[in-house]
Amino acid sequence: MKKHIISTLLLLAVATAAQAQFVLSAETPMSKFRGAEAAVKNLYVDQVDEEKLVEDAIRGMLEKLDPHSSYSTAKEAKALSEPLNGNFEGIGVQFNMVDDTLLVIQPVTNGPSEKVGIVAGDRIVTVNDTAIAGVKMGRDEIMKRLRGPKGTKVKLGIVRRGAGKPLYFTVTRDKIPVHSLQAAYMIRPGVGYVRIDNFSATTHDELMEAMAKFEQQQMQTLIIDLQENGGGYLQTAVNIANEFLGRGDLIVYTEGRSNPKRLYKADGDGRLKGVKVYVLINEFSASASEILAGALQDQDRGTIVGRRSFGKGLVQRPIEFDDGSLIRLTIAHYYTPSGRCIQKPYKKGDLKDYEQDFDQRLKHGELTNPDSIHFADSLKYETLRLHRTVYGGGGIMPDEFVPLDTTKYTRFHRKLAAKNLIVTTNLKYIDKERKSLKRKYKTFDAFRSEYEIPYHVVEEILTEAKKQGIEPKDDDELQRTLAYLRPQMKALVARDLWDMSEYYQIMNEYNDIVMRAVHMIETPKDGQAE
Repeated sequence: MKKHIISTLLLLAVATAAQAQFVLSAETPMSKFRGAEAAVKNLYVDQVDEEKLVEDAIRGMLEKLDPHSSYSTAKEAKALSEPLNGNFEGIGVQFNMVDDTLLVIQPVTNGPSEKVGIVAGDRIVTVNDTAIAGVKMGRDEIMKRLRGPKGTKVKLGIVRRGAGKPLYFTVTRDKIPVHSLQAAYMIRPGVGYVRIDNFSATTHDELMEAMAKFEQQQMQTLIIDLQENGGGYLQTAVNIANEFLGRGDLIVYTEGRSNPKRLYKADGDGRLKGVKVYVLINEFSASASEILAGALQDQDRGTIVGRRSFGKGLVQRPIEFDDGSLIRLTIAHYYTPSGRCIQKPYKKGDLKDYEQDFDQRLKHGELTNPDSIHFADSLKYETLRLHRTVYGGGGIMPDEFVPLDTTKYTRFHRKLAAKNLIVTTNLKYIDKERKSLKRKYKTFDAFRSEYEIPYHVVEEILTEAKKQGIEPKDDDELQRTLAYLRPQMKALVARDLWDMSEYYQIMNEYNDIVMRAVHMIETPKDGQAE
């Protein structure tokens, strides 16, 4: 017994001595952080990845701030920046995965793949003699093999319908443009329509290129569709707003604790100052979308149509590490010309509650009934010319409210989409019928007026859904689903035969917000913002 007590005391003494060697300094917060990291690295029971340890600590630190401060690894940062930079380096194809095989939807016009003869419908089965089809290779791994620095070469093995044996092409990678204008066309005589996916480095140039074509078609009114546009570069939104405003008109201003107030004003050289403009927003329009909508609304320069936008009024500054990773740190709020900060309320560190805002809006009836939306008097502001009442406190409230039609997007349709049955069936159909459809419909106008999706294609979706236990609850839900599914399938076929602009030319006729704007243009009311 005495021997056991002595052994225990010796062990305690050794443990105490070991602990004494790691008494950590708490003189400053940084010394405390470094000490904690050193303790985990050297004393933790299992081996730790020090790099991941530090990254997790950074993420944890930022998560306690606001919902938009974040950390990205070098790989994540590159993936996030490509859509905003307006290009990436690769082989230049739009593709999707069908039955574990990469199917080319469209080669990029004048891109490296088109130049060597790769066409829509081709299946890429090998990359540099390594099989990528039928081997359960992940999409990220396939992308990694296809992309690479400009000027490098990659050998592709292609299976083409009608060809007796595989074809091989050597593609020289190049810079591939990423377009943020998903659609640009005349939606009605004299009315131009553009849909902007995000505010990238090239968005302003893309928009003005579309405007030059619209001017030749005698455009008098422009619809800018920002539905689901999550934002992008503040300066791009400023450049676009500048096209509509007069010299000295305030577009937006930013201000933060360590960032003095900065005003962004129009220079007066805009080319669209005489064009009537309607801006379409919904609950997923955020950030730079709200800058543009807020500026045109506060200056009484445009009419905002749709539903209250997301409410992101925080400005992030990218802070890069030399390994390519970066922190996006919130440094300021942005304010519309009337002084509105449209950042919606949030609790620091409570990202879950912030992300459930859409569900809360739907639950409270805000998305379906404008009478459910209530603003405190302290959130009332006035537009700068007509002195109309507008509101701060979370997003841009439109001038013309369009309720969400919850009957159109049925539970059955949502399940079909979630299982990817609609897109997969479309890809298989277009793969078989592409050549015959191209021969029959020489132009999109002919396709739009004459084509209807064959019912056997719809039946394929319904049959596969039933196999997976997905069925409508009754015939009424089925009919409401089909009323939206048929034009959606037609639009997907149009996208694969032409491009995204043709897809929207079909789907916009079923989009309530777009159609409300068209109706307002065709039947204007007094007092409508010009």
